[in-house]
Amino acid sequence: MLKLDFHPAGRHFLQIPGPSPVPDRLLRAMSYPTIDHRGPEFGALGRQVLTGIRTIFKTQHPVAIYPASGTGAWEAALVNTLSPGDKVLMYETGHFASLWNKMALRLGLEPEFLGLPEAEGWRHGVDAGRIRERLATDKSHAIKAVCVVHNETSTGVTSDIAAVRRAIDDAGHPALLLVDTISGLASADYRHDEWGVDVTVSGSQKGLMLPPGISFNALSPKAIEASKSARLPKAFWAWDEIVEMNKTGYWPYTPNTNLLYALSESIEMLLAEGLTQVFERHARLGEACRRAVRAWGLQIQCADPAVYSPVLTGVMMPEGVDADRVRELIYRSFNMSLGAGLGKVKGRMFRIGHLGDCNDLTLMAALSGCEMGLKLAGVKLRESGTSAAMEYLAATRVELPAR
Repeated sequence: MLKLDFHPAGRHFLQIPGPSPVPDRLLRAMSYPTIDHRGPEFGALGRQVLTGIRTIFKTQHPVAIYPASGTGAWEAALVNTLSPGDKVLMYETGHFASLWNKMALRLGLEPEFLGLPEAEGWRHGVDAGRIRERLATDKSHAIKAVCVVHNETSTGVTSDIAAVRRAIDDAGHPALLLVDTISGLASADYRHDEWGVDVTVSGSQKGLMLPPGISFNALSPKAIEASKSARLPKAFWAWDEIVEMNKTGYWPYTPNTNLLYALSESIEMLLAEGLTQVFERHARLGEACRRAVRAWGLQIQCADPAVYSPVLTGVMMPEGVDADRVRELIYRSFNMSLGAGLGKVKGRMFRIGHLGDCNDLTLMAALSGCEMGLKLAGVKLRESGTSAAMEYLAATRVELPAR
């Protein structure tokens, strides 16, 4: 068994774009004694959590909660709505969109993967116009679903989901809209009902500030109706039993009780701050981070300022600089973890997470570690990024109420 005997002073700075740091309040909640998941106390907890999570998704409809990762929720969304051989339109915005496409293939679906040329495809969001054009040519309505990623965690690009819904409607197409907002939920504005999403996929380890282990499917009435005739195999993932038992606060299997304690606390924290204020905080930290990157003279992975992510910032390295070596140097020198480049951009960029339980000083510590590490790695910086970020944060500070 591996023993980790070295414990450096201070705390480790986990600045990857998820899992995000877990607040002490949530850690304490997870330490509560486990209760009978068929008893009355659990029913009360279940009803409270199920009501609260609908507020986070901004929906009046059911949200299925699974003891699983976001990958499980991807599968649940597909198997509950589709049948073997169904055609699905998916859009390549990054590594996670690619993985969802790969899952669709393995499940026996026929995904069509739209995207831009390789050099540009992972620097932009979804082009809703291309989706509309493709659906307009599908006169027989063979395409049963459109699958897109709201906040692409691998690149720092956030797509306009309302525009995708309009594209489907403008094409007069009945396809379902399935959206992955695993890293967007509770960090970036998201509106399941208003944007006409049929299934929203998310997970616990990003904006909700929990450890991995809970995933979600937010459902529309149209999606529930589609599930009644969907023929892909499903048992554990099936919505019908979950939705029915959830009406009384229970699940058809053993739920992860201690994570549900923490989810209840997370929802309370988010609603106490106010979702609008949560989104504004993330947007402000994201802008401060990008100002630092621009001051360094480095490129931001997302090439379109209109779709910059408030959740993370992808930092591209100059030609000949190995981003993974820079990350390792920063980790070994300053006890801070940054997100790796994934898939096509591996070694070419690193990702700074600024989501969840974060504030001005959290971000400034992360940027300081990055700036010191980049200098140690021999990367030529134009000017101080930390100074640029500090000036912006000081000028836009949000003062706490008087004690």
